[in-house]
Amino acid sequence: MSDRVVPAAARRRRRPTKEGVVLSEELIVATALRLIEEHGAEALSVRRLGRALGADPSSLYRYFRHTDDLMLAIADELIGRTLRTWRPTGDWRADLRDLGLRMHAGALAHPRAAVLSSYRVTGRAHEIQAVETILGVLREAGFPDPEAVRVYHAFVDQALAFGALDSAGTALPKAARDAESAVWEATYARLPADTHPHIAATARHLVADMRRSSYPAALDLLLGAAAARLAEIQRRT
Repeated sequence: MSDRVVPAAARRRRRPTKEGVVLSEELIVATALRLIEEHGAEALSVRRLGRALGADPSSLYRYFRHTDDLMLAIADELIGRTLRTWRPTGDWRADLRDLGLRMHAGALAHPRAAVLSSYRVTGRAHEIQAVETILGVLREAGFPDPEAVRVYHAFVDQALAFGALDSAGTALPKAARDAESAVWEATYARLPADTHPHIAATARHLVADMRRSSYPAALDLLLGAAAARLAEIQRRT
């Protein structure tokens, strides 16, 4: 795509495409997200996207300056999908745990897109809403502003990193995933105690635990540390 884009007020296409659909930013993003999950990053081209939409590729310039602009919109849509399903309860720790798990689940639902977008800063509506919401939860819980930002940063980076990590594993062919999972039992569980005493002592736990994501445990550790920090701050005031 090029660096030209039509102002928002003039974007809507007046007539349907040859496939009978009216283009919109939402439709383009949804179609691009589907193509990425089906074909990978190489699917994010103007030609392929235009073909999937039944539209002239040049018409996409009315909505996005270039493919990176579209990628940012996709990243923002993933954030929006998480926020739409989340309902706060007023318990800051439970609310952030629920939100983190939803972020992780959202990444696994769109693993290829999650890997591509996890490190991006969109500056778009859903991301802004997420930043405002999470900081609000932390500040209302009693975290001073510097601590609220510190916990926010760790919370978001942890969720995005685990989402990308686990999504990359999910995107592997099933045979490759199964082969890697089997290594814990085929190799680690058979190491002798005289040469690898700590692995041997914990082998059955490694076999059971390493097959699943450690994100829920890592999230609990983070939130537990944040709660301990908040309690310390409240004792001092």
